[in-house]
Amino acid sequence: MVTTPQETVERALALSEADGCVVIVDEGSTANLRFAGNTLTTNGVARSSQITVISVAGAGVGVVSRSAVRADQLADVVAAADRAAREARPSEDARPLVEGTAGAGWERPVEPTSIGVFGDFAPALGEAFAAADASGRRLYGFAEHSVTSTFVGSSTGLRLRHDQPTGRLELNAKSADMTRSAWTGVATRDFSDVDVAALDETLTRRLDWAKRRISLEPGRYETLLPPTAVSDLMIYLYWAAGARDAADGRTVFSRPGGGTRVGERLSTLPISLHSDPARAGVECAPFVVAHSSSREQSVFDNGLPLAHTEWISDGTLANLVQTRHSAGLTGLATTPQIDNLIMTGPEDGRSLEEMIASTERGLLLTCLWYIREVDPQSLLLTGLTRDGVYLVENGEVVGEVNNFRFNESPVDLLGRLSEVGPSEQTLPREWNDWFTRAVMPPVRVPDFNMSTVSQAS
Repeated sequence: MVTTPQETVERALALSEADGCVVIVDEGSTANLRFAGNTLTTNGVARSSQITVISVAGAGVGVVSRSAVRADQLADVVAAADRAAREARPSEDARPLVEGTAGAGWERPVEPTSIGVFGDFAPALGEAFAAADASGRRLYGFAEHSVTSTFVGSSTGLRLRHDQPTGRLELNAKSADMTRSAWTGVATRDFSDVDVAALDETLTRRLDWAKRRISLEPGRYETLLPPTAVSDLMIYLYWAAGARDAADGRTVFSRPGGGTRVGERLSTLPISLHSDPARAGVECAPFVVAHSSSREQSVFDNGLPLAHTEWISDGTLANLVQTRHSAGLTGLATTPQIDNLIMTGPEDGRSLEEMIASTERGLLLTCLWYIREVDPQSLLLTGLTRDGVYLVENGEVVGEVNNFRFNESPVDLLGRLSEVGPSEQTLPREWNDWFTRAVMPPVRVPDFNMSTVSQAS
C-alpha cells in the first residue's frame, strides 16, 4: 500500500507523545541530461523522499531525519525524536510553535518531474551540437530539472505545502584544439524559456574574442562584472548576514562597540538587495521550512509566513537574517531567510553591452570560481576568474587576458560601484548547487583587485 506524504504527516503527528510536534516531508524528483563533445552522454531520472520529525518536550527539542522511510518504520522515527526531546537540554531558541490551518493545495497529489521536461529543449540542443560540429567547436555541460514538494504539518494545526521546481543549464564551449574555453549558464523553472541558440551564439562570440591572447600583470582594474559574477558575490553576502553573529561582533555587519550596522549606508547608489517569495520567475516557499536549528534558523519558526524583505534599501542596510529568538535579542524585526535574492540599481542603468561600449580600458569577466572567505570581519573573499577574462579598449573587446586570483569584499564593493545596470535572472556559477533563484544586474567596479595571476584555465 502506497502512503501519501499527507498521510505520513498525519500518522507521524498522531504517533508523537511529545508536548508539540512538527513533521516535514520532502518528496523530490530529478531529471537530467549530460553531454560532452557535441554528444549526449547520459540521461536519467531519480526520486527521493525524506521525513523530518521535530518533537518538543518542554523547552527541549529532538530532531530526527530519515530518507526512504517505510510505513512500518515510521513509529521508530517518531519515538526517536520524542526520546531526543525528553533528553535534550532546554533550547535557547524555544518559542511557541507557529499556529495555523490547512493551506491551499494540501491534498493535491505530488506531480514529479520527468525527462519530458526537456521536450523542446533537447531538439534545440541537438541543433546547437550540429552547428558546433560544423564550425569546429565542442559543447559540454549538463541540464538538470528537479521538483521538490514539501509538506509541513504540526500539532498546532499547520498544514502547509510548497512545490518548488528548479532548473539549471551549464554550457561550456571549447575550440577544436581545446586551447580556448567559454562558459554560460541559465536558471529556469521548466526549460520552456531557455534559448539554446542565443546561448551558443554568446559562446561563439567569446571564443572568437579569445583568438587574441594578452598577458596582464596583477593590479586593480576597472572591471565589468556580469550578473552571474555579481550573484556569486551577493549570495555570499546574504549568507553572512545573520543577525545573531552580527550582534555578537563576529561579522562585517557588526557595529564597533556593540550591536549591528542596520541603518548604516553601505552604498551611495540607490541599491536594493531584497528577497520576495512571490517574485515572478524565482518564486520560492512563502513560509519557513527549517529541518534543523542554527544561528540563522529555528525549527520553532516552521510555518512562519515570509514576505518581501529588504536587506539593503536605497543603499542602506535595512535588515539582517533573523529568527524570532534572535529578533528578541537584537530588538529588530523577525526577518527569516528566503530562498531567492534580487538586486536592483537605478532605473536608468545601462546594459552590459552599453557598459562595454562606454569603457575606455578595462576588463570584462565571465564568471568567478572557487570563492572562499578570508576574513569574516570584513567579509574579504578570494577566488579565481575562469573561462574568459577579456580586455576592453575604446568600447570594444580586443582579446582574452590571463586568469587572476581576486581579493574583494562584496560589502566593500557596494561602496565602490560606479555603475549598476538593469537586473535579469541569472545562474550563479559557484553556488548553483545550493542557490539558483537570483536576479542580478551587471556592475562596473573602478578598481577591482586582481591580486595575482592564476594559471587556472
